[in-house]
Amino acid sequence: MDKNVKICIIGGGPAGLSAGMYLEKKGYTNYTILERNDRVGGKCWSPTYNGRRYEMGAIMGVPSYYAVHDVEEFCGITHDGPKLNRNYKNAQGKVIEPFEPKKNILKIPRLLKMKKQLKVFGELLETKYKGYDINGHRGVAEGRYDGFAVTPEREPVSGVNPNLKDLALPFSEFCKKNGVELVQDIWIGPYTSFGYGYFDEIPAGYVVKYLDFQTTMNFVKVNLWTWKEGTQWIWEQLNDHLKNPARLGVAIEKVERKDGKVCVYIAGEAEPEVYDKIIVTAPLHIPDKRADGQKGMDEYFDVRDDEKQLFSKIDYERYDVLAVETKPEDHPEISYYVFDNMVKERLGHLMVYYRRWKDEVNQVITTYSLRKHKDMKEVPYEDCKKMVLDDLKTMKNPASNVVNEWSVYYFPHVFSEDYAAGWYDKVEAMQGKYDTFYAGEVMSFGDMDETAEYSRELVERFF
Repeated sequence: MDKNVKICIIGGGPAGLSAGMYLEKKGYTNYTILERNDRVGGKCWSPTYNGRRYEMGAIMGVPSYYAVHDVEEFCGITHDGPKLNRNYKNAQGKVIEPFEPKKNILKIPRLLKMKKQLKVFGELLETKYKGYDINGHRGVAEGRYDGFAVTPEREPVSGVNPNLKDLALPFSEFCKKNGVELVQDIWIGPYTSFGYGYFDEIPAGYVVKYLDFQTTMNFVKVNLWTWKEGTQWIWEQLNDHLKNPARLGVAIEKVERKDGKVCVYIAGEAEPEVYDKIIVTAPLHIPDKRADGQKGMDEYFDVRDDEKQLFSKIDYERYDVLAVETKPEDHPEISYYVFDNMVKERLGHLMVYYRRWKDEVNQVITTYSLRKHKDMKEVPYEDCKKMVLDDLKTMKNPASNVVNEWSVYYFPHVFSEDYAAGWYDKVEAMQGKYDTFYAGEVMSFGDMDETAEYSRELVERFF
């Protein structure tokens, strides 16, 4: 492609900013990033309280976050944040140690069985499901893999593996089929509590591509990266180092694609901005009207029938975050996971609460809850908020005040039927059609590294 091609990137989150960085690395400098918010970072949002930043969105990374490491190298920064650790409580607020045999004598047979299944699962992923961890989902429904290896070099790999079709199954069925049901006890912590849905509804492809074996083991061993100024700072730094930083507060009213050009109509501008290509990292479809006014691409683009039909299949999680103050004597000594509440029967309850700074009790803690399952009635936001605050009382860490709250468009995905029917291959076949490229969370996964990595691959494939 001509290096002078004029490119519009919609969205200033990890996907959009990374697309700008990788384009720059390949010699493309005629790009523009448009962001509707007054900040960059997307779901990496790190506000400040009492002189320190806390996390409302993404919290941490692991050493296998190779795309995030690309950003660090590009900006000359590193992961310099507080060391994290956690403990566990049951729904009644009692501290438990679910993986410690000496503290769970009656569960020793189950723990030994889980350990054995974990080993089997690791071997299955590397052999029976070879290619499972490739970023993105193209080819999976057809029993093949095509992409870049999950290594620092990310060498191109491809192959045929009919077993990959199993990744369309809900993760619970996938585990049952392979006789490793108990590994869900390990995967649930960094999956469901981080807002990515329940194992009986989400295709296994999402679960194992995000939580590939090495990433999960890093979470288990608490081999984590954090950033002193928060995850948002990574993307602020990237934005500052780009030749063309994101333009903030941009309200796009309409996008028209015709005659080989993309016309972007922006509020307050008399004439449209005209581009040759457009990369959409913002939501493609939002199935309900949101209070924050966020819209899907299909609401302001001149969408074609194939786009409209495919994007209408996308759903998302209703994942809520509260930042709360406590009295000093009520501040938790560590972060806590509540496994009892990570099941659909406890929809809307507190799943995890997070203490970021160990040396200061005059800081907020953040709470996380899911309030939607595809087969259940959605829990209203205010009801969920009350449940979480009541749960904090049960945990003996009551909130004295709510400092911040966020209910964000989170983890766009499709369900098993559409995944198995080749949704991803159909969308991938449209890449570049209408001079439009689709990136962002739904094309890979909803964490910052997967979205950034997909942008890298998109640039490698098409630019």
